[in-house]
Amino acid sequence: MKRILAYRFSAFGDVAMTVPVFREFLEQNKDVEVIFVSRKNFADLFDDVPNLKFHGVDFDQYKGLIGIRRLGREILNLYKPDYVADFHDVIRTKLIDSIAKRHGYKVFKIDKGKEEKEHLTDVWNLDKIQLKRTVERYADILRSMGYQLELSQELRSRVSNRQGVGFAPFAQHKGKMLPIEKSYELVKHLAKHDKVYFFGGGKEESEILLRWETEIPNTQSLAGKLPLKEELDLIARLKLMICMDSANMHLASLMGTRCVSIWGATHPYAGFLGYGQSLDDVVQVKDLTCRPCSVFGDKECYRGDYACLEELHVQQILDRI
Repeated sequence: MKRILAYRFSAFGDVAMTVPVFREFLEQNKDVEVIFVSRKNFADLFDDVPNLKFHGVDFDQYKGLIGIRRLGREILNLYKPDYVADFHDVIRTKLIDSIAKRHGYKVFKIDKGKEEKEHLTDVWNLDKIQLKRTVERYADILRSMGYQLELSQELRSRVSNRQGVGFAPFAQHKGKMLPIEKSYELVKHLAKHDKVYFFGGGKEESEILLRWETEIPNTQSLAGKLPLKEELDLIARLKLMICMDSANMHLASLMGTRCVSIWGATHPYAGFLGYGQSLDDVVQVKDLTCRPCSVFGDKECYRGDYACLEELHVQQILDRI
């Protein structure tokens, strides 16, 4: 059996997107084992992937250049892979790449499409086109090793009886988040027909969602209350998840749950739509030529008014449901 050592250390959503790729790859290539190295708190994402071993890392134990070099030597000596795959291509992983090359390995890397994405997010570019999806960029790494891989882009439902709606109103950056008063209004409409479960993290977010729970009947905040595995099990039983362009969209994809996603400064054209999710379930202001102005939503608004989010109406979201 051939062994692939792969690694990505980045944000939750980016790592979550590797899961369906590895699942379908290992189903189609049963003579392969994958060792995936990432942050240790992401382990539950990979629970049911066949022939995949998750190696969790606490980066407090591998600080600085010396620490990352030590990590690289450890995982190469421990697993002695046949192939090495860099799913991240940042300074940390480049260091591990260099160690692998010195040990005689060929390193297969992701093509992030940086120039394409810079062109896509140029506010003066009026010719916006769909770029390769991130999951396909992941798949290309494995294909470059000589393996066959066809991604189904299908949601795999895990339960037959679904109930309740999940709502994750927060995002890491302002350019990706619906104004909070609109989210509140949306919840009031949703809770008239379904139990609404709130997802979030951090003290401030948890306090806001706990207040909403007390003010809006038929709602429950789960922010900070469940370990990841239990949160994933609950998402699997929802009939719908509603969220921003955020990690919760990718968690819904992993659990086979349909997701209505809300996009502001970012755009599905950059390739980050959840695996198996439909463009028909994307809510966005389509007639703003400045969109997308950012791949990750972390730039200041070019216009200064965040029209991409301020001009979104709650009814547009309700219409998708």
